[in-house]
Amino acid sequence: MEEKADREKSDREKSDREKSDREKSDREKSDREKSDRKKSDNEKTDQERGVDIEALLAEGKSIRIHPQGYSMYPLFVPGRDEAVIAPANTEMLKRGDVVLYRREGSILVLHRIWKRTGEGLFMVGDNQKVIEGPLKKEQVKGILCQVIRRGKCFSVRNPFYRLLSAVWLMLRPMRPALSKAAARMKRVLRSFLAILF
Repeated sequence: MEEKADREKSDREKSDREKSDREKSDREKSDREKSDRKKSDNEKTDQERGVDIEALLAEGKSIRIHPQGYSMYPLFVPGRDEAVIAPANTEMLKRGDVVLYRREGSILVLHRIWKRTGEGLFMVGDNQKVIEGPLKKEQVKGILCQVIRRGKCFSVRNPFYRLLSAVWLMLRPMRPALSKAAARMKRVLRSFLAILF
């Protein structure tokens, strides 16, 4: 009889602990969701605030955006990385600079300058082979000055970044194949690590 009472007591205690753990987990999840929704205005990008980023750049202010799509992969991964864009002096733009521009009657695009000629600027995404252009200087709205990755910021003036950018531009014809191979290797490595751990 005592054993049965002890077992029932143990089962009740276990059930109470599990219920308490679930409630605690639910509270923590709810707190995280509230925190995400109440993201401070300083942490939001200008896109998330619904600000006219072209107007801000025209006023001489810098902006923060989350680049969308994979045309600038591996420099930018959607949802992870942010770009800090400053107003651009179009006379100072050179090969390798990443600029924000508006396509004729269309969207804003963040791509790298492939070359500059008398006709205008020729652009290419870091994950693309096709060159777009010529663009008129008036289409350029800003220039990339910093990248924010996982909360850490680095300048595009960093010599290591400049070197990698130059090499990446030279590899333009092979970039899509290189990106696919790198993505495949990453998947294989993840699968291998998942098996081990």
